[in-house]
Amino acid sequence: MMKTWLAAGAVALTVGMNTSVQATPSTQPGEQVGLAYGPLPEGVYAINTFSTGRGDARNSPDVGVNVPILVWSTGFKVLGASIMPVIAVPSVFVGTNNAAGVPNQDQSYFYNPFIGNIFAWDLGNKISTAYLVGAYIGVGDRGSLCNGPLTAGCTPVLPQNASTSIRNTGAISYTGDGYNLTAALTHIFYVDDAARFGGQFAALGPIVNADGLYLDLTATKTFGKFEIGAVAYGFTDLPINRNRGAAFAAYQRQGTFAAGGLVGYDFGAFKAQVFVTRTVADRGVGAFADETRGWFRIIAPLYTAQAAAAAPVPLMRKY
Repeated sequence: MMKTWLAAGAVALTVGMNTSVQATPSTQPGEQVGLAYGPLPEGVYAINTFSTGRGDARNSPDVGVNVPILVWSTGFKVLGASIMPVIAVPSVFVGTNNAAGVPNQDQSYFYNPFIGNIFAWDLGNKISTAYLVGAYIGVGDRGSLCNGPLTAGCTPVLPQNASTSIRNTGAISYTGDGYNLTAALTHIFYVDDAARFGGQFAALGPIVNADGLYLDLTATKTFGKFEIGAVAYGFTDLPINRNRGAAFAAYQRQGTFAAGGLVGYDFGAFKAQVFVTRTVADRGVGAFADETRGWFRIIAPLYTAQAAAAAPVPLMRKY
């Protein structure tokens, strides 16, 4: 059985839709829920999270996100913290639901890849804490929704890809007695808060990107191979300097808070989770219109030193 899955530190890495005067988060709110932070046995672990949802507003697009993550637990420690490098290359899928007479488009893009490291401490008594630091490297697809050739009216789908951003996450988890009680607080800092994409159209920049705060909460209980519980998450962008130009003056702050339920099952070789969340409060419009979102996650160890050491060794005998 996969008894160590709760220790996998998750990286939240995804995107949403945006307009020129509204920020879009560099990481998808809620992508960390259902996971816990803490040291892992030496090995390589895979976490893949897929979600899909659609805002309540009429003609809102369908937005799907897939986040494949690799975590390498090196077995090395610094100041008592396990060293666990992380890499991910997420992608986003957009399907428009335009009004009659306006063509629809199904598009997909690669988001900025993430490279970072988790420093994880075991505090004893089934309590662990961690610090994740890394960067979303600004080399992802721009993506643009247009009805026809690229024009000034086109809207960049992935505006946050125009700038590299720095991520810092602090988390604490309790994983005793079958529980996973985890809180993770993330801060995202944009290297260029008025970045632009290459091109001749004003719609490609400057794109105002505000720093943001993210809170992910998990409270689940394992019963045998089943896991059941509640999850919640919230996002808010941080204030900007509105005196820096028209785009900054027109900027609209926004945020969201959502909650839902989670069910998981341990298959032995891997763990699966399914959860559904619903927006319960929001500030602003556009990307964060109230929505219902479905999530599916697979967590699997690709290699562990413990498993390798326990593997049977063939015996050669001469008769």
